[in-house]
Amino acid sequence: MSTNPPTAPAYGVPVAPQPTPPPERSFIATWMFSWLLGFLGVDRFYLGKVGTGVLKLLTLGGLGIWWLIDLILTLAGVQRDKDGRLLPDFEQHKMIAWIITAAGFGLWILTMAISRVFTYVPEQVWPMMPWWQGQ
Repeated sequence: MSTNPPTAPAYGVPVAPQPTPPPERSFIATWMFSWLLGFLGVDRFYLGKVGTGVLKLLTLGGLGIWWLIDLILTLAGVQRDKDGRLLPDFEQHKMIAWIITAAGFGLWILTMAISRVFTYVPEQVWPMMPWWQGQ
């Protein structure tokens, strides 16, 4: 048996290590999964992190805390896939993602404020749905 070291390829050119390919996952899909279905762990499943996806599913997004943290990590551009690679199209889409997320949270806050006002208005002052009561 020969214990010679491996030889270089022809013409003496060393083989360079192959770079890791960019992830197949996109920032937009990760952000949408995180924002809309993150409490079910769908964003974690999409990134290939099945174990933490199951935990997030069972805890309903860590009762909302884990969901919010993952959303912030995704919007900050530091969310990684299971191989530790960053999402490649973050720089291209980050501004629109931040604007849509801020608008969504703003709309949610406005809706909550309006619904709180209507819960304190007496029925005699402003009937909510007179057609519902058969009037």
